[in-house]
Amino acid sequence: MVRQGETVVQEPSTSAPAAQDERAGKRKGKHDKPKPWDHEGIDHWAIPNFSKEDNPTGLLEESSFAILFPKYREKYLREVWPAITKALKEVGLACELNLVEGSMTVRTTRKTWDPYIIVKARDLLKLLARSVPAPQALKVLNDDMQCDVIKIGGLIRNKEKFVKRRQRLLGPSGATLKALELLTGCYILVQGNTVAAMGPYHGLKQVRRVVEDCIKNVHPIYHIKTLMIKRELAKDPALANENWERFLPRFKKKNVQRRKPAVIKKKEYTPFPPPQQPSKVDLQLESGEYFLSQPDRRRAAKAAEQAQQAERVAERQRQRQAAFVPPKEPAVAKPAAAANSAGAPDLAALASSLKSKAEGHASAGAQPAALSDFLATGGSQRAANGGAKSAAADKGAGTAGPAAGSKGPKRRRQAEAEAGDDGVIAKKQKGKEPEPKGTAELAKHGAAQGDLEGAEDVHAAAHARRRKGRDGEGSAKKKKRKGGMAE
Repeated sequence: MVRQGETVVQEPSTSAPAAQDERAGKRKGKHDKPKPWDHEGIDHWAIPNFSKEDNPTGLLEESSFAILFPKYREKYLREVWPAITKALKEVGLACELNLVEGSMTVRTTRKTWDPYIIVKARDLLKLLARSVPAPQALKVLNDDMQCDVIKIGGLIRNKEKFVKRRQRLLGPSGATLKALELLTGCYILVQGNTVAAMGPYHGLKQVRRVVEDCIKNVHPIYHIKTLMIKRELAKDPALANENWERFLPRFKKKNVQRRKPAVIKKKEYTPFPPPQQPSKVDLQLESGEYFLSQPDRRRAAKAAEQAQQAERVAERQRQRQAAFVPPKEPAVAKPAAAANSAGAPDLAALASSLKSKAEGHASAGAQPAALSDFLATGGSQRAANGGAKSAAADKGAGTAGPAAGSKGPKRRRQAEAEAGDDGVIAKKQKGKEPEPKGTAELAKHGAAQGDLEGAEDVHAAAHARRRKGRDGEGSAKKKKRKGGMAE
């Protein structure tokens, strides 16, 4: 802008050379100049010692930190506070324990020469508030010792899962925690919702990764295996500049089937309200109960209650009777089939053996025994026994009965005669030669049939005696009648 009355002096243009100089000044490596204080022999990761001679004048401003502690730590802090005060006084710091507010305060003084020691003192108070023992917490004031308080309470919402995974970090009898301390070179304390760790930077980094993964459901044993392999590889100087990925284990994730969350379908939005539900009066009008009188309503209610009660009683009776219903028994095989399956003697084999023995007896001079002899033996004996019993019964009846009269001795003689015939037959059967040994089974079968035949013979004999007695009485009456007519 040119004001009125001023002259404009035109200068030569210098834009082209200035642009060239500017492009030349932007070359790469412009500031790469030799630095005599920096050479290859310097370890940039080493922590140099800071002494009082490095800062003889001290600090210009006062700095302070205050840390709250829980109520249950008050007694312990009162006991160890003199030791804490003495240790902080040696590094030029002042401390205060306020039991009313429940806080610990540390601040710098004129004698403080280390500017970072106030941060170390703040970490010391944090560890004391997190239940770390005082002798262990005082080690954090050293230059080669750092601390880290890991918050694990907000990593998972479920309280039960949190407690289980926190216990997994400790392991059985603290074995997992002890292994982590040996591999990382750190002191680890699990307390409440935090994990306090003390050690070098490299170890604290490993501890934080293991603790966070454990709460996120990654077992610490996987990290322990990896740390053990790395510890062995670090001992070999030939592998110092190589990649260790090929030596480390690779764990595959397992697909654990989990319960799928229930999908709740949202109802479709409608601007219209739901229909009004019928009231009690409306329901009574529909059923007709509204028009009934009060006694009729009571009777209807009582009838409904009695019907429900009858249903409950019937149900209880069915439940009681169910205990008396016999269970279904398994099917049992028939006795005949069981006997045959158990190895019953074959009838054809028995007949052939009996025939052969009979031929042997015939060759020896004895008469062969017929099958009817064996079958009749049991029946005749039982018939004889039955006849004797019936004769005794008739004898008792003849002596005790009022109509015995003169007919009693005749009946007894007839019974004795019949019993005598059977007895003679039985004696003859007893006097026979012994049966062959091979006919035992056949004789048993004959005895069974003989029982039936003997029973039939006894019934027939009794019937014959009764009939004969009736005929005798009838003839006597006829004779008496004829004699009366003749007189």
